[in-house]
Amino acid sequence: MAKTKISEYSSTSAGANLNTDIANINIDEGCAPSGINNAIRTLMAQVKDLQSGASGDTIPIAAGGTGAANATTARSNLGLAIGTDVQAYNANYVASNANNSYTGKQTFVGTSSVLASKFTNALEGVTVSATAATGTINYDVTTQSVLYYTTNASANWTVNFRGSSGTSLDTAMSTGEAITVVFLVSQGATAYYNNAVTVDGSSVTPKYQGGTAWSSGNASGVDAYSYTIIKTGSATFSVFAA
Repeated sequence: MAKTKISEYSSTSAGANLNTDIANINIDEGCAPSGINNAIRTLMAQVKDLQSGASGDTIPIAAGGTGAANATTARSNLGLAIGTDVQAYNANYVASNANNSYTGKQTFVGTSSVLASKFTNALEGVTVSATAATGTINYDVTTQSVLYYTTNASANWTVNFRGSSGTSLDTAMSTGEAITVVFLVSQGATAYYNNAVTVDGSSVTPKYQGGTAWSSGNASGVDAYSYTIIKTGSATFSVFAA
């Protein structure tokens, strides 16, 4: 059979009909010298076909190859099959060294001996609004951590904590979770204060720092209210106010 590619040659150099031609060019004992040049050129072409993959031959793993003629089989032969041995690319996975935005809650659990996370520094979202505190103010905790009203308060107000206009805080939080938010309220010559707190529209009696509920504001300044909200059960919350 004419040897048209590298894999058709024998690793044994001696013996009947072994390596006696290159693509049907006779190189057997006693061959015409005139054919040797063509045989060598043809052999070089076969080597190039092996290198380029045109011949369809493969180089075994033991010889430094992959034993495959395509990438999928090569990865499988090498134990690098994507989705089996190696994690497949997924557009939902993000690079840890890039700026990323997450729309779902990320949970870092740590272990009994290792804390879940460490932040050298962090930013919090702030909403600055030229609004005067009065009436019932809906504080959407999914929008910001700090809400700043820059117009002077015009009356005492109720602050209602919720996830957003379409999501209750009860839905946004699980039992045993807490969130802390800040409300900054500008005051004029006549000061007002936060006289009631609700969560998802239901009244909650806060636990005030110092044990006494607020009864006044501070004129001509900015009052800073801090609330730590803990979900203790279904639609049940404790609010710690300072």
